[in-house]
Amino acid sequence: MSFDIPLCNPDLTGNEAKYALEAIQSGWIGTGPFIKRFEAEFARLSGARAAVACANGTVALHLALRAMGLEAGDEVIVPSFTYVATANAVRLCGAEPVFVDVEPETWCIDPVLAEQAITPRTKGIMPVDLYGHPADLDAINRLAAIYGLWVVEDAAEAALAKYRGRPVGGLAQVTTFSFHLTKVFTSGEGGAVTLNDDKVEAFIRMISSHGMDPERRFYFPVSGYNYRLTNISAGLLCAQIERHEAFLARRAAIFRLYHDVLRGTPGIGFRPVAPWATLSPWLFSITVDADEFGRTRHQVMAGLAEHKIDSRPFFIPVHTLPPFRESAGQRKAHCPVTDRLCRSGINLPTYTTMTDGQVEEVTKTIKAMVKSNPRS
Repeated sequence: MSFDIPLCNPDLTGNEAKYALEAIQSGWIGTGPFIKRFEAEFARLSGARAAVACANGTVALHLALRAMGLEAGDEVIVPSFTYVATANAVRLCGAEPVFVDVEPETWCIDPVLAEQAITPRTKGIMPVDLYGHPADLDAINRLAAIYGLWVVEDAAEAALAKYRGRPVGGLAQVTTFSFHLTKVFTSGEGGAVTLNDDKVEAFIRMISSHGMDPERRFYFPVSGYNYRLTNISAGLLCAQIERHEAFLARRAAIFRLYHDVLRGTPGIGFRPVAPWATLSPWLFSITVDADEFGRTRHQVMAGLAEHKIDSRPFFIPVHTLPPFRESAGQRKAHCPVTDRLCRSGINLPTYTTMTDGQVEEVTKTIKAMVKSNPRS
């Protein structure tokens, strides 16, 4: 189905075409100068010493976990409320994700429950900055220090977010980002790892390029992968970083308009934001209380679709998905906050070129669906 108002729409109105053409005309379409430029600029934005560009957000997670030495038989504590890539990356290393619930105040991993999930096999914790909201990194880092664990932060959806005034990207041992089509910055596919440790950076750069020794061509001391980003993709990202302040301002204005118009609508709830968090305005999230609103989440999404408006349900709790269900059941994974949110949540269209009129069309359509009668 085609939509008049899509969920996302990349803003390529800056220097994207210019830089892509430069890459093509120079012949540097694989490796090239835009990669180094992007890495330097994104590291600065993220408050990290370095950034390593890579093919997508999932391989960024895999690189980070390999760099932390994750092996078969190890465990990693992961929130169940996340995209499946978080848990898949753990499995790619032969290790096992251990799922815990999220805090209702942040929708991010609950540090108290994370501590309760630690076993002798636990090697690390993977907080997820869900829907642009940073996890409580100070609490997670303290917990990791007490138990001798590492922290890999999945910030796929949180470029430009801040935690207690500090940019997301330099607060964990390693942080990962995605530049998928839906994200604030996009190159269609793409990712990055940010970090502050020279040795970890060197290892990630080596294994992301087949495991080749940078000092000895075609000598491979470790097994690696081809996880590199192209120079063309990096050029697109450089063009978008140039406009990051405008991107942030416009998306924040869209969030405010959604909130202002939908405030007070029976049964519509909003994503909570902790006082110490600066949200990355990725997709605007609402919850639907079917008893108060008069329609279920599914019915609201169907109603939006009838008006040619796209939307997205919240992620399915990962601990309930077939690849993880058995092991999660054996560990008696119990995630009631995640289960409740994932049954009721919708992400609404949000993109930089979205007009106020389009936001008002989405909100008008939602408000027109309110019913006083109980859900059918």
